[in-house]
Amino acid sequence: METEGKPQDVKTRLSKFFWHGGSVYDAWFSCASNQVAQVLLTLPYSFSQLGMLSGILFQLFYGLMGSWTAYLISILYVEYRTRKEREKADFRNHVIQWFEVLDGLLGKHWRNVGLAFNCTFLLFGSVIQLIACARHLPLSLPILLLLLLSLSLSLSFSVSCFFFTHHIFFSFLYNKQRSEAFSATGHVVCCSNIYYINDNLDKRTWTYIFGACCATTVFIPSFHNYRIWSFLGLIMTTYTAWYLTVASLLHGQMEGVKHSGPSKLVLYFTGATNILYTFGGHAVTVEIMHAMWKPQKFKAIYLLATVYVLTLTLPSAAAVYWAFGDALLSHSNAFALLPRSHFRDMAVHVVVLLQFITFGFACTPLYFVWEKAIGMHECKSLCKRAAARLPVVVPIWFLAIIFPFFGPINSTVGSLLVSFTVYIIPALAHIFTFKSAAARENAVEQPPKYLGRWAGAYTINIFVVVWVFVVGFGFGGWASMINFVHQIDTFGLFTKCYQCPPSSPPQHPLNTTSASVSPPPPLHHLHHH
Repeated sequence: METEGKPQDVKTRLSKFFWHGGSVYDAWFSCASNQVAQVLLTLPYSFSQLGMLSGILFQLFYGLMGSWTAYLISILYVEYRTRKEREKADFRNHVIQWFEVLDGLLGKHWRNVGLAFNCTFLLFGSVIQLIACARHLPLSLPILLLLLLSLSLSLSFSVSCFFFTHHIFFSFLYNKQRSEAFSATGHVVCCSNIYYINDNLDKRTWTYIFGACCATTVFIPSFHNYRIWSFLGLIMTTYTAWYLTVASLLHGQMEGVKHSGPSKLVLYFTGATNILYTFGGHAVTVEIMHAMWKPQKFKAIYLLATVYVLTLTLPSAAAVYWAFGDALLSHSNAFALLPRSHFRDMAVHVVVLLQFITFGFACTPLYFVWEKAIGMHECKSLCKRAAARLPVVVPIWFLAIIFPFFGPINSTVGSLLVSFTVYIIPALAHIFTFKSAAARENAVEQPPKYLGRWAGAYTINIFVVVWVFVVGFGFGGWASMINFVHQIDTFGLFTKCYQCPPSSPPQHPLNTTSASVSPPPPLHHLHHH
């Protein structure tokens, strides 16, 4: 019996090591890996709209502002949970969410507003991951399928299996037959180039496929179980950022490079709003805190995560903009201008995997809301909960097909949703929660002394509300909607292959010019936005 017990003990320990995370480090990994994903590729585009100086200043400014509002959310969570625990509330089978914090502290009207903005933002955040992956997926689908396989296997085996098969895949990818597909039906496609050079499937079809892959996130119970994924996500983010930096510096400045930004007011505020969106990834702060063993230690975690993220975003965006300048105005994806190499292909792989993880981060809170709505949240059966979660993926899938506008949708979501969800509402909630002298005196967490205690906190909160409402929502919303409507007018809704180059002349051309379409040039001349 003792010999049988030892393997089980080792297996349990391995499972806990890879699967069960609730430490301060786990929270930091989650915050850092979730803060930037595909947005990392659009920040150089924002620099071309803003100019180098404004791009750097906006990153620092919104990074600090995002850290402050994440701190406010953590304070309100601790306040709410402390009050509920004094009332003997039990949260062992219940995940506290932001709208419940607002409900407990400020009432049902705040709850309804917070729920509407939070769910809508997370919904479109998930949509953005599907849209982005439709651009990169054909190169990386085999790796993604291996990652999904690791979800269904015991982690002690699946992690080894993943990296072993990863090596096999790369050996296959770069041999002489690398442009051939695993399957003629397109279920697993292995191309040596990005989607719109060699692939036979359009982006809408890849959205279907990646949506089905992402649906497997229903099997991840909570943020407590994201330990290995958060760690891998951070490695992927770091690799991609430093690839962009080093590759741009080695490439040098392109011939005739110009740095004319900012040139137009619309472009300026569109770029600023994309950065606002970049550092507005703390809509899942409450869920991450609830997954911690000691949520009180979260206060400075988001700030530390932001500092690390800035060491990635500032060098990469600045280096790419330095190398390519105004060319980025028509290439919103940084991969589009960099020459193809094994390192770039590797970066494409890890970005797709990172987007899968980020999809899970954005969608898991929506799963919780849906579970609570249908009375399945406290069900102990993982399979029943997974089945109940599946309807959440359907509207995400549908919206990704309607609005496949990679790039413009980021700024639109940032101005209309992020501005309220993670900046304005938390600042106002903090003001109204502690508006009375008694509430301030009995607060579980007092504002830092070096910020001026309550007077300083209120001053910062009012500044955040006014700035984000005027600059982020007002000017940013105006600029982003102009750009977004232009995309709809140009390409239409439900477009089958957004901004795909023509691969061959149409059989029945509608005009004389369409019959002379040239073959698509290399990728780095194609990615127009």
